[in-house]
Amino acid sequence: MKFNIMVLPGDGVGTEVAAEGIKVLQAIGKKYRHSFVFARGLVGGAAIDVQGTALAAETLALCKKSDAVLFGAVGGPKWDDPKAKVRPEDGILALRKGLGLFANLRPMKLYPMLVNTSPIKADIVRGSDFIFVRELTGGLYFGRPKKRWQTTRGWRAVDTMAYSEKEIDRILRVGFELARSRRKRLVSVDKANVLETSRLWRQIATELAKEYSDVTMEHMLVDSCSMRLIQQPTYFDVMVTENTFGDILTDEASMLAGSMGMMPSASLAAIPREGEKSFGLYEPIHGSAPKRAGQNMANPIATILSAAMLLRYSLALRKEAQAVETAVEAVLQDGYRTYDIMSEGMNKVSTGEMGDLIARKIG
Repeated sequence: MKFNIMVLPGDGVGTEVAAEGIKVLQAIGKKYRHSFVFARGLVGGAAIDVQGTALAAETLALCKKSDAVLFGAVGGPKWDDPKAKVRPEDGILALRKGLGLFANLRPMKLYPMLVNTSPIKADIVRGSDFIFVRELTGGLYFGRPKKRWQTTRGWRAVDTMAYSEKEIDRILRVGFELARSRRKRLVSVDKANVLETSRLWRQIATELAKEYSDVTMEHMLVDSCSMRLIQQPTYFDVMVTENTFGDILTDEASMLAGSMGMMPSASLAAIPREGEKSFGLYEPIHGSAPKRAGQNMANPIATILSAAMLLRYSLALRKEAQAVETAVEAVLQDGYRTYDIMSEGMNKVSTGEMGDLIARKIG
């Protein structure tokens, strides 16, 4: 079968890890007789330098014509001016909005052989395996008004958190559907003791739970959730959060896995039901890591696992997705590590070497 994949490497280590994602997809194509056609585009700081915008209209159009998008990372000191009218991060926000990518899935699975890599005690973190469902196109990141202005008493700024019933309902349904395919436990994260948007969120979650009587649903305040993630991470199965809460909590959860370099993500335009295809953008949750860029040392596993999610959700190739995940686990079991997950007695490898090892395991 032939599939068209749009690749947006972006900035910093994004270009390096995206190359390893492509390498692994090519290995899958060779083994299972699929043809992956890769088109490439600019995004983030790289696009600003060449095109004057973080995401050109023609790049967005090419994304819409593809079967899925593989994304690297954006940003860096070169473009880190708070007064700048255009920022690299505008590119990923424009992609999410322009492609209708409202549901961000971020799985956190601690591999047994990495249990001592996590800064959390092994007896607490061992066996952690859960997934975040983060609402991606609403809340503080997109609400209006959003502005900064000067007054006679100094500068002021405002960001608006806004959610509609439709936005909340559809993201919660993604969580409930995923919970049905896992351990049938869902935690709905909010701040209902303070925020009006969270009170609406909790109301809709309660009503929706009646439709999913086979799933056990629990409300949890975001601050309680952040503590519970460290105290008892094995408690969780599926968590659904609004945009800002999800951004913060998933970065916290990456430390359970030992490194952000182990955390993939999928941003989807539809509820991912079993066997169906859902257009999506796939990326590691880490940033562009400019201090590591160009050194061939970044961990590509998050990107490679994102490629596995691409196979599963956008191309409905479950067997191929499992082959990638199995290869990753096998290479880790063999003792190979990038710098961020390195421990005594293991074999330290580069970005490219890790990609090669995983691709060979697939082949």
